[in-house]
Amino acid sequence: MSSRREFITLLGGAAAAWPLAARAQQGGKLPTIGVLGVPTASSWAHWTSAFVQRLGELGWIEGRNVVIEYRWAEGRRERFSEIAAEFVRLKVDVIFTGGDAAAAAKQATSVIPIVFTLGSDPVGSGLVASLARPGGNVTGLSAQQTDIAGKRLELLREVVPGLRRLAILVNVTNPQSVLEIGEVQAAARKLGLEVATFEIRQSEDIAPAFGALNGRAEAVYVCGDALTYLNRTRINSLSIGLRLPTILPQREFVEAGGLMSYGPSFTDLFRRTADIVDKILRGAKPGDIPVEQPTKFDLVINLTTAKALGLTLPESFLLRADQVIE
Repeated sequence: MSSRREFITLLGGAAAAWPLAARAQQGGKLPTIGVLGVPTASSWAHWTSAFVQRLGELGWIEGRNVVIEYRWAEGRRERFSEIAAEFVRLKVDVIFTGGDAAAAAKQATSVIPIVFTLGSDPVGSGLVASLARPGGNVTGLSAQQTDIAGKRLELLREVVPGLRRLAILVNVTNPQSVLEIGEVQAAARKLGLEVATFEIRQSEDIAPAFGALNGRAEAVYVCGDALTYLNRTRINSLSIGLRLPTILPQREFVEAGGLMSYGPSFTDLFRRTADIVDKILRGAKPGDIPVEQPTKFDLVINLTTAKALGLTLPESFLLRADQVIE
């Protein structure tokens, strides 16, 4: 009997070491992905569907051979740690999250693999040791928001040729946005722009910030994060009301009435994140998977907003756009 018990114990140990895909095929506990959503379910809906669709193309069908647990922080940073701790208790096999929440997930566990998307500066923020060799239990896709600050300002100057005074609207509770401020300020100095930074910490700060910047700026650079994303319609209406052109982080801001955005395609990033999750579910270690960077960047312009602001955009500029909203 003792030898039989030892055999069963050895068998159990071997099963634990099998890649998760093999365990699912053997009829064991289905591998579980914990999705720590930074904003609301509706605001990430088309991106999570792109993520799930790509997982399906890779052979992972929700409910059949993989379980996906969704939790939504609704833009409240205190929820990041709570949700991460819940996923540790649930013993999920992978935590998938946005860049804002990856640090909280990393604090909650050094064992469960963490895959992030939209990481602004994963090395600078201490998420990974390097892009090529992340080490530890974290890897993912960087949105490289800080690297493209200069490009955004150049585009803004093309639309507002005499631009001299720039306002930056930023959620200072987000460490990644704070890193982005430095990049924007450095790029602005090179272009000879005067910069004033307007800090927000919650939705209620947005209207007073616009009240404070009125008359002190000729355009606004909006740092992207969950807070500004969830309030994008309000930000757009306030900027139009003050006749201030905006450069925004992503197309969804422009679809909600903003003037112009330049940045990586978030749909593409979510799809590519599914490829990394797939590798981990098949046995790869996150620390051995290089952090990837965007390959697709979109310039999106809202012509209706341009007209409302009294701007005439050069035809050559419009021809460079990936999407023109009329």
